[in-house]
Amino acid sequence: MSEEFEVLDEEQEMYEHYRFVVDKGQSLLRIDKYLMNRIEGVSRSKIQAAANAGNILVNKNSVKPNYKVKPCDIISIVLAQPPREIELIPQNIPINIVYEDDDIIIINKEPGMVVHPGYGNYTGTLVNALIYHFQQSEKNNENVKPFLVHRIDKNTSGIILVAKNEIAQAKLAKEFFDHTIKRKYHALVWGDFKEEEGTITGNIARSLKDRKIMAVFQDEEIGRSAITHYRVLERFGYITLIECQLETGRTHQIRVHMKYAGHPLFNDETYGGDYILKGTTFSKYKQFIENCFNILPRQALHAKSLGFKHPATGEEIFFDSDLPHDMQAVIVKWRKYISDKKNEFEE
Repeated sequence: MSEEFEVLDEEQEMYEHYRFVVDKGQSLLRIDKYLMNRIEGVSRSKIQAAANAGNILVNKNSVKPNYKVKPCDIISIVLAQPPREIELIPQNIPINIVYEDDDIIIINKEPGMVVHPGYGNYTGTLVNALIYHFQQSEKNNENVKPFLVHRIDKNTSGIILVAKNEIAQAKLAKEFFDHTIKRKYHALVWGDFKEEEGTITGNIARSLKDRKIMAVFQDEEIGRSAITHYRVLERFGYITLIECQLETGRTHQIRVHMKYAGHPLFNDETYGGDYILKGTTFSKYKQFIENCFNILPRQALHAKSLGFKHPATGEEIFFDSDLPHDMQAVIVKWRKYISDKKNEFEE
């Protein structure tokens, strides 16, 4: 599988941050033109959208697109990442729309759906479905299309936020950059925790041994900083249901951090959770785990909730979702397994 396709199966925030110090000999020049000359492949409209959203700071103050840069100005800009330059095909694919208005749309994504098309994977994605949806519901506004601000893994289920215009996308990208987005995930992980809650830190970058996966590095010069807070929701002895709250949104962050902490996600093939890590050697237990894996043929991770400031109104809004049926079914099986074991012991 090519790296171009592999990169699609990621959870991550989709923004870029640039910082420039203007040369001492720089003549007065509109900031949108100045930035177009320094950021490869960026359109003037995207820079103007960033400015109008308050995402361009000069000497820590927001400026408009017509601001004239001066020598020694310090410029900071947050840009929403542009999608890959490929043809986007509308497809009538069912999606669970939780909320929609003129600026945003919230989807509860099913596991198994890639968010954005890419090399070798041009159809069947959430973006394909959204383009079709917008064509049917926004017939008088051809400018409405999906503007991604983050994405979740193909095999992760749950809440995903998509902008419907460049201004909304730019404002939401800034919220992700400022870490003001409130995100909670539920996950089943191998092993038990001594504590009820904790925090995992460590920079995340591509593994030096396998470039298709990510790894944690304590060296601050490698990768990007990542912070995951977790708390125990329910204990099953050999596995644990936890809630994770992200401060950052790095590629595969929860999956990588949990592996690093010694608690890989249940049935996470990529990070070593797809075989028995905790438990007994009895054949009955092995069969039980295989049955769970068959019910939940993916990593046990669900994007449970998302809170943010609406890009148009500034109102704080929050969306929550139920666990998908496969995770619920496995949790029910574990509750019964632990209850039966307890009854056997008491007898």
